[in-house]
Amino acid sequence: MENKNYANATLDDIVFEGRNREYGAYVLRQVYNKHVTRGLFIAIAVFILCLAAPVISKHLFPEEEVVQEIVTVDVNTLAEPPPIDKATPPPPPPPVEPPPPPVAKTIKFTPPVVKKDEEVRKEEVPDIDKIKEAQVDVKTQEGDPNAKPDLSGLEGNGNAVVQEVVEEEIFLAVEQPAEFPGGNAEMYKWLQKNIRYPDLARRSGIEGRVMVQFVVDQQGQISDINVLRDPGGGTKEEAIRVMKAMPKWTPPKQNGRSVKQRMVIPISFKLG
Repeated sequence: MENKNYANATLDDIVFEGRNREYGAYVLRQVYNKHVTRGLFIAIAVFILCLAAPVISKHLFPEEEVVQEIVTVDVNTLAEPPPIDKATPPPPPPPVEPPPPPVAKTIKFTPPVVKKDEEVRKEEVPDIDKIKEAQVDVKTQEGDPNAKPDLSGLEGNGNAVVQEVVEEEIFLAVEQPAEFPGGNAEMYKWLQKNIRYPDLARRSGIEGRVMVQFVVDQQGQISDINVLRDPGGGTKEEAIRVMKAMPKWTPPKQNGRSVKQRMVIPISFKLG
């Protein structure tokens, strides 16, 4: 290309000077601006169409107006109320009180009290034979010699049988001690299988033994669980949890009968 033509030449003319311009990159460069402009207008049109879609849809497909039906209730057509029974029901009969118990025949007989002579009031001492035929009381009255004495003024439960509360003894050593099903070997296998090492103790590298005290009752149930010593890190709580989950033990026996026994076992926590 001569120098006089470079002033009016485009960059594409300079780059493709002496090359085939019928196809390829030269053609694409020539139509590039046209394609960009066309794409921009298409994008703007799609964007405007998306914004206007709800409005267009509302005009093309209007919502049907829901008309609520109004129901008129005629009060005059309601059924008449049932007639009121004016008959007054008879009053309930008065409660029948049980007859009072027969009065027991008693003879006044009080224990002697030491007093001064001027304070002593002379009273006739009842005959021994009369005392045998009546009940001794603080006053003399006529009544049925076979009736029970009135104990309403006295403290207590009257004629109820007083039951003595006997606290069951907890033994430390018995003839037949309590035992885990299968013995101690099976117990420690069960503990090793069911114990979950506490996360705090694992992260802190805590190891050691937890000394657990507990009671085995007559049915083999474990209760009254106490931790006497523990290395910390949640091992105490885990030991109590696993002891509560234990199966029933063989109950301890003393003199041929089942009793309660207090026991202590160690539970080891060791990082593998």
